[in-house]
Amino acid sequence: MAKTNIKSIIQSDIDNVWETVLAVKNYNKWRSDVSKTESINEKKFIEYTKDGYSTTFTVTFIKPLNRWEFDMENSNMKGHWIGIFTSKDDKTEIDFTEQVSAKKFFMKPFVKSYLKKHQTQFVMDLKKILEK
Repeated sequence: MAKTNIKSIIQSDIDNVWETVLAVKNYNKWRSDVSKTESINEKKFIEYTKDGYSTTFTVTFIKPLNRWEFDMENSNMKGHWIGIFTSKDDKTEIDFTEQVSAKKFFMKPFVKSYLKKHQTQFVMDLKKILEK
């Protein structure tokens, strides 16, 4: 199982950061790696890459303006994500941790670097939309 973590300060208040990250229906408007999202119900959504590859997310825990957790799965991997949001005056500290297992043996060596790249892109896109 691969585990990655990224922490960053977003130059925006916690309400804006929280609202942006949890509004999955708008991901295609600001995330450079997502073409669309589909809401299944209150706890489940599907995210599609620009190539049409889908990942299903199931929310497992939510504490408003503080913590969001979900399980994620696609044909290549299965894992869990934890997002912690902390207000720092008019800024927000984000602390995102992912734990993922590759479903295919040959992919195991690449999982950690893929996760790190994905996390970094998510934070860059988030900063771009919120720190205008």
